[in-house]
Amino acid sequence: QVQLVESGGGLVQAGGSLLLSCAPSGRTFSTYNMGWFRQAPGEEREFVAAINWNGDTALYGDSVKGRFIISRGNAKNTVYLQMISLKPEDTAIYYCTAGANRLSTRPATYDLWGQGTQVTVSS
Repeated sequence: QVQLVESGGGLVQAGGSLLLSCAPSGRTFSTYNMGWFRQAPGEEREFVAAINWNGDTALYGDSVKGRFIISRGNAKNTVYLQMISLKPEDTAIYYCTAGANRLSTRPATYDLWGQGTQVTVSS
């Protein structure tokens, strides 16, 4: 069964940092675009960042620009989200996603989703 497995979430104080990782199991995603979305309680799923299959193009949501960096591992099969200067409003479940369509900020363009990892930022 193909899965995306996120890790690295946790509790951090405002101003702190976290590194999220996402690795697939069951197949390789080295030719897929990959990204991160997040969802806070009672809110819609929000685009965070996405990176194309070879790692040379990235998109960021307005609320995280300049604070978050998305990258891919050397084998292009793992995606990371480095988060710095975290704010309480960054608190959400963070979902990794992969898709074969054009790089996009829209959830509907992605084909596979992980189970999510909780990020909590205390004030």
